[in-house]
Amino acid sequence: MERGGLVMVCDDTEPIRRLIRLNLELEGYEVEEVSDGAQLLARLASRAEEGAALPGVITLDAHMVPRDGWWTISQIRSDPRFADIPVLMVTASVQQHDRVQAKASGLDAFVAKPFDPEYLITLVDGFMAEGRTHTPQP
Repeated sequence: MERGGLVMVCDDTEPIRRLIRLNLELEGYEVEEVSDGAQLLARLASRAEEGAALPGVITLDAHMVPRDGWWTISQIRSDPRFADIPVLMVTASVQQHDRVQAKASGLDAFVAKPFDPEYLITLVDGFMAEGRTHTPQP
């Protein structure tokens, strides 16, 4: 399978960003890192204004300061420029109420930390190929 395209990784923990980046880059993806939701939205807006390619997939942590993943996904889904970008939440928050909130927020997939790198790559591959219409296998 030929891979490629941009994935934006948003997590406030640098070692997690590095781990996701390494796994994705080894599979041929370009990766851009940001450390919170406000920074992610600013980077997306900047890319859109410059006419640069938007990411094919965004990975997002739930708990970041000052702008967490829940706020960020609501902003992404409410902006027509970004609403169709698949968003995967990679987080340690795996309680049932988190899963309910994820579904209601327009999140495309929920990945529990610690995550299986192969599963994450499979998700990214599927969303890169099919966009938000991709249906992940559990």
